[in-house]
This record gives sequence, structure tokens and C-alpha cells, in this order.
Amino acid sequence: MAQQIPSVLRAALGPHWEFTAEGSHIEVRHPNRGTPYRPPRRPPSWRELLDSLETGFAQNGATRDACLPLRWGRETELTISAVQALDPLLKDGQLRTYRSGFLPQPVVRFTGQRDATGHLKDGFLTSFVNISRVQRIGSLEEYGAILDGWLTVLSQLGFHARHLSIKGKLSRWRRRQVEGITLRFHHLDRTLGDLVLLWNTEHPDHMAVDLGTGLERLAWARTQGRWHELIYGSFAEAAPPTTLDAIRTATLLLGHGITPAARGAGGITRRVIGAIDRDAARLGVGALIREMYGYWSLVCVLLAPWPEIARAVEEEMHL
Repeated sequence: MAQQIPSVLRAALGPHWEFTAEGSHIEVRHPNRGTPYRPPRRPPSWRELLDSLETGFAQNGATRDACLPLRWGRETELTISAVQALDPLLKDGQLRTYRSGFLPQPVVRFTGQRDATGHLKDGFLTSFVNISRVQRIGSLEEYGAILDGWLTVLSQLGFHARHLSIKGKLSRWRRRQVEGITLRFHHLDRTLGDLVLLWNTEHPDHMAVDLGTGLERLAWARTQGRWHELIYGSFAEAAPPTTLDAIRTATLLLGHGITPAARGAGGITRRVIGAIDRDAARLGVGALIREMYGYWSLVCVLLAPWPEIARAVEEEMHL
């Protein structure tokens, strides 16, 4: 299967790309990659960016599907990736998925890269919107077409092909009952996300694609602006980065009804709130929670109103 991927991608992308292969490594770049990049004069709002993504994916045959529940409770307590929508197909050998198509999925992860001081590096957050196209496919040609469609979506967002590249290994990896091949796509010197071909080990014909990036990382690459200002706006300098990240994540968790507890998903909420600097939040957390509540509401329905979330955070902080 891996040996077929270069020819599949060549056929899908056409002659306007340069392919380099060395061993199991592959790189795809545009011939005019040396031209300068100019960010937009007026960066799109989060709503505008989401709407453009939804329209672009729909034009490429991937209509928007509902978010997965944030509380997962199977192999992970929380949803950590939209690829979990493919579990029935890839892990259980069933001919179905939980979701299919374009999925702007809020997720929580603690695996973001950190600097020497322990702070998350620019481009990483504990909670973010996983922009994904997840679906079952019947052939490698569909896999190639999905990559070609994604480049079209990026073009509609203002990313030019000459600033994009695709790199990866054609060697397959395996995690329990799932195997896959991962290619990563980049804008200039920043990794945007990846395109993963997946299949069930016992049923190789049960194939799927997981095309993923982060909404926040996508906007960062597009604007080339300062990371914390992009994420937190006027609150960027109001508190330490760890506190801002914790309040943002607590808003998402509590908004989904995941209240503090000693263990399980609630234990994660307690851990997140515990990272808030009490001195930095001495005047309360309501203003930032209201801001983050508006952000998360763009992609999912939150069960609790923002004042209740603020009350819950402040009550937990004073335990």
C-alpha cells in the first residue's frame, strides 16, 4: 500500500508539484516556493474562518457533522482527537463510524510541547478546536482526492500553494489493532497538521482518512501574528500563560457539565482549575470565562451559562 502512495498523490495533485523521495521519506513542494508571504490586512474573525472552512469542505464533499461528546470514557476520559469518531471502523472492525465529514471538534490534551520554564510553546494549547475531515474510504484514489481537496480549501482561506509543503514517512506504524501512514503538511516553516491513512489490521479493506489541523494554529499561520494575542486578545497580558490556558480549558470542561471530582473526567477538571494562579485571579475569572465561552460556543453547545462556570471555578479555587 505504501509503495502506491507517491503515484496516487502525483495523479491527484497534478504536474504542478515537485516530488522528492529518499528511502521511506517523501516530500512534496511547489516549484515557486521562494516567493514571499503576505498576511491578510484584516485577519478573519473566528466565525468567518469557521464558515469558510465549512463551505470549503462541503464543496469537496465533506459536510459538517455534529461534535463528539467531550466526555469520552473509553480508552481516554476525554475526547482528545476527532479521529476517535472512526473507532467502530478501525478498532472494532465494524462498517460504521460515529461521525463522518467535516468535524470542528473541541478537544483536551496535555501533550503540548513546553519550553524550559514549563510553559506551553507558541502553537500549543491544552484545549483547542481540532479541525478534521474524518471518513471511511474505499480506495487510495479517494485518499489522494481528499488531500487535493484540502489544498483547495486552504487556497480559499488565502494560503497559496507555493507556501505549502507535505512531508512524511511512507513506513507504516501500528497501535494495537490500527495501522497507518502519516504525512504532515506545512505552511512556510510551521506545521499545520497531518493527513493520516488508517486501516484495521485484521481488515485492511476497512480504510479511513483523518485529515487534521487546529483552528487556532490555522489562524496563527494565516496571520503570522503573536500567538497569545491571537488566542486571548486583550487578556493576553492579564495573567501568566498557564493561568490563561487553565481558565480557557476549565470553561470548556465545565461548559460540558464535567464538574470537579476526585477521579475520572472530573479529576481532570480539578487538575486544570488547580493550575490557576490564585494571586493572578484575585479579582475573579468572570471576564475571561465570558470571552472563552463565546469562543467555544462557536463550535459546540455548552450546557451551563458562563456565570455558573465562573462561580464553579472560583468555588473550586477556594477549597
